[in-house]
Amino acid sequence: MRGVRAPAILLGGGAALLLSLLWMPALLPVASRLLLLPRALLSMASGSPPSQPSPASSSGYVPGSVSAAFVTCPNEKVAKEIARAVVEKRLAACVNLIPQITSIYEWKGKIEEDSEVLMMIKTQSSLVPALTDFVRSVHPYEVAEVIALPVEQGNSPYLHWVRQVTESISDSSTVPP
Repeated sequence: MRGVRAPAILLGGGAALLLSLLWMPALLPVASRLLLLPRALLSMASGSPPSQPSPASSSGYVPGSVSAAFVTCPNEKVAKEIARAVVEKRLAACVNLIPQITSIYEWKGKIEEDSEVLMMIKTQSSLVPALTDFVRSVHPYEVAEVIALPVEQGNSPYLHWVRQVTESISDSSTVPP
């Protein structure tokens, strides 16, 4: 902001930044975002230790140990067959089918548009490679979409259930036939 100077403040880095942002009305929206910072980050700026353990550690859930994997299928029949198989094989605890999505993508130099079904698969992160291999082996697409995102937080009983349902397979070295 040209022509506006914050007053010289002789405070530690984090506190000086916070006060400078609060002083400048044009930056108030940015300053209000600071309220969204994790408690631990704010306590680091003030020099005091966090007052409470993080939600992940108090629930016993290890952030990232469960993943949500996404697979697109050409139709509901294929999606249901794959979903049922991954749950039966305990490669996933649950699969949600989201019908009638539209996918627009580049394939072999041409822009394509298709109606597809999206599978949202909940599993242990350690099972994502086996899940990917299985989906690739049964999927009709030449290049099947299988992407997984780690779950950092969520309903602790649900996340424990996902781990419990898939536990027997994650302990063995092979995927059941």
